[in-house]
Amino acid sequence: MNRPVIRYSATTHVGRVRKVNEDAILATPETRVWAVADGMGGHAAGDVASRIVIDQLAMLPEGLAPGELMQSVREALHRAHAQIRDEARSRHVDTMGATVVTLVLADGHFVAFWAGDSRLYRFRHGEVEMLTTDHSAVADLVTAGEISWDEAELHPLSNMVTRAVGVGEVLELDKIRGEVQRGDRFLLCSDGLSKYAGFDALRRLVPRAPIETVTDTLLNRALEGGASDNVSIIVVDVM
Repeated sequence: MNRPVIRYSATTHVGRVRKVNEDAILATPETRVWAVADGMGGHAAGDVASRIVIDQLAMLPEGLAPGELMQSVREALHRAHAQIRDEARSRHVDTMGATVVTLVLADGHFVAFWAGDSRLYRFRHGEVEMLTTDHSAVADLVTAGEISWDEAELHPLSNMVTRAVGVGEVLELDKIRGEVQRGDRFLLCSDGLSKYAGFDALRRLVPRAPIETVTDTLLNRALEGGASDNVSIIVVDVM
């Protein structure tokens, strides 16, 4: 397609329980990159870890060709992984990390990289599709058909992620790519939203909301539900 018009809305909120917002977000239409990073709760300096991830992505230059941009995003996440591990050693802590989900739009296609349970959804023709698969202790139960993703959010092990930037010797990223159609709407979010907005709620709330208010609508949904975690939301429209 010809170069589309991109509109977006983004917000992050500490929630109703936490004292510190350990989420961080990036919205840079100039480089065609959007990202949500969620510092691992219960571990040291999750806010520092998520900020390192976003800072590395924020340094990407404008004007990269699609292939270069995709490779640069991957390299930025690996640099963040190394930097977080160095920071953990300097703080003498065993575990420090952040989940991440990224969206790159280029040349009529999207590419997403992710590690952990921050998610990317696509809304097309009124339907919602979860494009990422959580790296979590309960993900295998979902892929085996034993429970749904909505039920996984209520599982006692729902917060136990199996991959994150900064955790482990080697960063394992998953990737998905596909074609973009005009009218597509993408949602990136931390698990602070997905705990309170299942597929039915997303299908009802997201497609009909104007881009100017959609993130506020979703944030209010999480806050009304109790918002026990930080909440980060980015919505990107392709027009």
